Amino acid sequence: MIDPDLDGQTVLVTGSARGVGRELLLAMADRGAKTAVHYNTSDDAAATVAGRAEERGASDTTVVQGDVTVPADVDDIFDAVEAELGAVDVLVNNVGAFAPVHWTEMDYETWQGVFDTNVNATYLCSRRALPAMHEQSYGRIVNVGYASSEKGLINPKNAPYFMAKAGVLMFTRMLAADTADDGITVNAISPYVVENSAEFPDELPRGRPAGFEDMSQAMFFFLDEDSGYISGENIEVDGGGCPRKCSSSVS
Repeated sequence: MIDPDLDGQTVLVTGSARGVGRELLLAMADRGAKTAVHYNTSDDAAATVAGRAEERGASDTTVVQGDVTVPADVDDIFDAVEAELGAVDVLVNNVGAFAPVHWTEMDYETWQGVFDTNVNATYLCSRRALPAMHEQSYGRIVNVGYASSEKGLINPKNAPYFMAKAGVLMFTRMLAADTADDGITVNAISPYVVENSAEFPDELPRGRPAGFEDMSQAMFFFLDEDSGYISGENIEVDGGGCPRKCSSSVS
């Protein structure tokens, strides 16, 4: 098991009041990180997560609210984290809307929302985190993608999601190249079906969805102090089966 020492590091996970974001944040709390729980509308859930983070070993914690698709909100989020916990050492861009609707039946606001929450939020939060990371010559950015989205997945029911996640991975590699001499790494973890997914396909690789621990282990690989040379990479947390099946079986 990869078990990085995150004691005293400030971590911000977007959308960490629920689901995968919550579990990634709690896994880092287990390792002594200072945790910033971000939410937009789930205030009660965020407060609960902050309490759990403290119980599980976070060296400090705070709760921050804002819409990560709005530049002014992103500035406010980071200002609040920096005031309470210090500069962000680890940023996990987890927010990303999913719209399982055929593209011809999807209204424009939904289409745009998928791109805003997946691509634009990742851009805005990364841009805001970088100045402090440059100043301290250290930083870890982990973006949440989707398995095989770089391979041209075709599913009319999720077209903007696949397109947006391909964009997230392209941005990951561009940003990694642009920070190659600054002590910063930028990588991605890309699941297929996770244990909290609303629907499961008829067949799953290895007979089960990805667990939260599977996601955490992939993230920890990139956060480990011995992984400082690894940047611009993507770990697909899909059990090895998504390239063959997910383009047709996920709806």
